[in-house]
Amino acid sequence: MRPHAVHAVIAVKSLEHAKTRLADRLRPPDRARLVLAMLADTVAAAVAVPQLVSVTVVTPDAAVAELARGLGAEVHPEPPAVADALNSALADAAAAVRRRNGPAELLALQADLPALRPEDLAEMLAAAPPGLRSLVVDHAGTGTAALLVRDPLAALDPRFGPDSARRHIEAGAVDLAGDWPGLRLDVDTADDLDLAVALGAGDATRAALRDIGWPQRVPESARRVC
Repeated sequence: MRPHAVHAVIAVKSLEHAKTRLADRLRPPDRARLVLAMLADTVAAAVAVPQLVSVTVVTPDAAVAELARGLGAEVHPEPPAVADALNSALADAAAAVRRRNGPAELLALQADLPALRPEDLAEMLAAAPPGLRSLVVDHAGTGTAALLVRDPLAALDPRFGPDSARRHIEAGAVDLAGDWPGLRLDVDTADDLDLAVALGAGDATRAALRDIGWPQRVPESARRVC
């Protein structure tokens, strides 16, 4: 293992339960298509970052697992259902990463970051203080887009869910203040999706939205707004 190697973990639920807040705009097959597309753009950006030596997707869904492997990610089976399924899945995947690789710094990343750019992720990793846990607060100001532990032995200790930014900060995580709009823009609502398109969503997300017939114009190529 090379020094300061960072390994990313991403959790994706079963496609049939994904993005229910878009149910009034998209049929279940279209929501599943969109989830896979956003994951594809997120993983493609992550695997392009030199500081990230692996990306692991933890999921119970066979279609998600197949896509992740095709993009060069590892796949970890979701652990048995518990009350806090998301955080349990991330912690279990993080532990599996360290069993495979030995002591390693860890990054928990949201799966729905269609406008993520590799350079933003690389800058965030460089800005995070060593030996500490850090987070990137999402664009809404209450959630967590990314959680990073730059101590190769410390637990990831994910606390995703409602008001996760506050809970991560109360647990000692440092709030990183960089200007990384694509990293902060996780998609839960139709407005979020429109913002991602305006910012410059990735190839897979744009293609999915065009096929779905998303009402906002979706450009053929990504357009980054600075």
